Amino acid sequence: MPERLGEASMKKLTIFYWITTGLVLFFFVPGAIMNVMKTPDWVEVFQQLGYPEYLLPFLGVAKLLGCLVVVLPQFRRLKEWAYAGLVIDLVGAIYSAIMVSGFDPRILFVVFAAGIVLLNYWLWHKRLEVVRAEV
Repeated sequence: MPERLGEASMKKLTIFYWITTGLVLFFFVPGAIMNVMKTPDWVEVFQQLGYPEYLLPFLGVAKLLGCLVVVLPQFRRLKEWAYAGLVIDLVGAIYSAIMVSGFDPRILFVVFAAGIVLLNYWLWHKRLEVVRAEV
């Protein structure tokens, strides 16, 4: 059953949601732009992982579109897919890095980013529950 929150609690929830949304954008947008531009650093990473270079712009555009949908208040079903795509991107990056190079502590940054995306997703649903309970 959705719970009713006071105005102060809803405000805290909303602030925390937008902070985590900002972090999601911080983690994804710069890398997505570099993917689209096929920067030498990303081309080298893809070569090390054994992925074709032509995937870079495709993944970059997909990440940018996912971030756009996450920020927009409408498109609930599309937002579900966007969150799924962002998580799959991060899980794939973690898996690929471990399979090619073994565990590297820098992978923990990507694990943290995945945690932030999942937290943001949970907060988004929590806000939807509260809004539905108030109607």
